[in-house]
Amino acid sequence: MATTQERTDEVLYEVSEGIATLTLNRPDRLNTISGPMLNQLTALLVQANEDPEVRVVILTGTGKAFCAGLDLVSATQGSGIGSDPSSQNVSVNLDLRNTPPTVLFAMDKPTICALNGSAAGYGMDTAMGCDIRIMARSAKMAAAFVRRGIVPESGGTWFLPRLLGWARAAELIFTGRTLSAEESLELGLTNAVVPDEEIHTAARAMAREIADNAPLAVQSAKRLMRMGLNETFNDHVHHVYLQFLQLMRTRDFREGMVSFLEKRPAEFTGR
Repeated sequence: MATTQERTDEVLYEVSEGIATLTLNRPDRLNTISGPMLNQLTALLVQANEDPEVRVVILTGTGKAFCAGLDLVSATQGSGIGSDPSSQNVSVNLDLRNTPPTVLFAMDKPTICALNGSAAGYGMDTAMGCDIRIMARSAKMAAAFVRRGIVPESGGTWFLPRLLGWARAAELIFTGRTLSAEESLELGLTNAVVPDEEIHTAARAMAREIADNAPLAVQSAKRLMRMGLNETFNDHVHHVYLQFLQLMRTRDFREGMVSFLEKRPAEFTGR
């Protein structure tokens, strides 16, 4: 597959071998979130999801942190997100359809968060929004929202109870505790912990393993998993069957069957 690369001010974007890598790129600010970064991240997530050449998305960061949350320095100086608490322009009808958390959740392409360093606040929520998480051994996760006078604003109160159960999620959110990579692994918040220097290799190996499978089937499976969060079993089985019938009509289904009988690797085309 082709390799393309695009650079923006605060997010890097590269596609290679069917894998899109989005890299938060404010290392001097520990990849803290700014307004431009939010806009760029949203646009690039949409681009990756719509690109037929992309089968898997990796989200990572440059420097020593994955994302240290919102840019509090800019906010306190009056130039960043949430910097004007006295503003009279308060909207009660927020349109969140085109923000990174909602776009990330709605993506059909599988997503892997390669935590090259620590994730705090918004960064932790963003990591939770990915399907799979791999952490560098020195990385940490900090649910420090209440320590800053806010709540997990980007999905944490939805993801954590589902990932950890109510009691453990409550403990983590209410205390604002910081977890090491090993503690995150023990709780089930990350799929693997690897040496720092191996984080990108490990994430790409996982992505490559996923990308080798039939992309329409992988995307359908993810879509059904997402739907199943709010469906009864009977409704869900009905939707699974309808999706199954559609997949049986694809070229990739036939390729999967033939390659199995011929004892060779399948060559899926997404058709």
